Amino acid sequence: MSDTSFDSQTREASFGDYFALLKPRVMSLVVFTALVGLLVAPGSVHPVEGFAAILFIALGGGASGALNMWWDADIDRIMKRTQSRPIPSGKVGAEEALALGLALSGISVIMLALASNIVAGALLAFTIFFYVVIYSMWLKRSTPQNIVIGGAAGAFPPMIGWAVATGGVSIESIMMFALVFFWTPPHFWALALFMKSDYSEAKVPMLTVTHGRKVTRQQIFGYTLLLAGLAIGTGFTSLGGPVYWAAAVVLNLLFIKGAWTILRRDEEVAEADNYAAEKSFFKLSLLYLFLHFGAILADAVLMRMGVTFGGLL
Repeated sequence: MSDTSFDSQTREASFGDYFALLKPRVMSLVVFTALVGLLVAPGSVHPVEGFAAILFIALGGGASGALNMWWDADIDRIMKRTQSRPIPSGKVGAEEALALGLALSGISVIMLALASNIVAGALLAFTIFFYVVIYSMWLKRSTPQNIVIGGAAGAFPPMIGWAVATGGVSIESIMMFALVFFWTPPHFWALALFMKSDYSEAKVPMLTVTHGRKVTRQQIFGYTLLLAGLAIGTGFTSLGGPVYWAAAVVLNLLFIKGAWTILRRDEEVAEADNYAAEKSFFKLSLLYLFLHFGAILADAVLMRMGVTFGGLL
């Protein structure tokens, strides 16, 4: 739970410190997948409305990050990976982070609903609630399934973008949601494998802590197979096209190969080479999601160019 004692260590914060509270790297993924969802949806959105929608979705993602950092300030101080974050490092007070997160949450939800439609606004509100309350306050510290269930929070943005354009939900937006949802466990569990003692010292029940590294490797492989099937299945919807099919086949073969390599390793071998295979798989997972959504967008652009220029495709 958040520890307001960090406030006593706080110096005057800069703009960069407050911006860091919004988790800009996570926000970039939110913005990109939401933008793809908006652009590939049927129909059209006025550029001004589209820009405003993405801006408010980004603010909502940033609000979630600030509220997560407020709540997790105590364990962030323990984990080496998070000790330099604004609150545990004493750059921003916990109460300031809470106020910023709440303010941005209200602004982003209300303004998105006004700028687009109530469905998009409601989805953004639920996303913030899910990430802060369901994941951060409940799941993260209570179950090794924290990443599995909590991954839904990061999977909603493409659905929100789709809803901005259509006012609803469809099989295509659900498939984009599922791509992010099933990608999340192997992505984070690979990180947990080479972060070693961080989660155990912070008493976060990550799968590596509660069930061991061997089980984690097995789960990574299992979820990778599920993800590959889902990615291929997405190609059979209107999201699929030649670019997507090429990307999906190549990327999922590489992802399965990487997961298989991780599965066969034991800890002595992994530690001897400083978890090189696990780190490589983690880096591939970042590229994996970006290229899948990029391929979806590329096919949508090519299709529209074909229609615009007399059916060249």
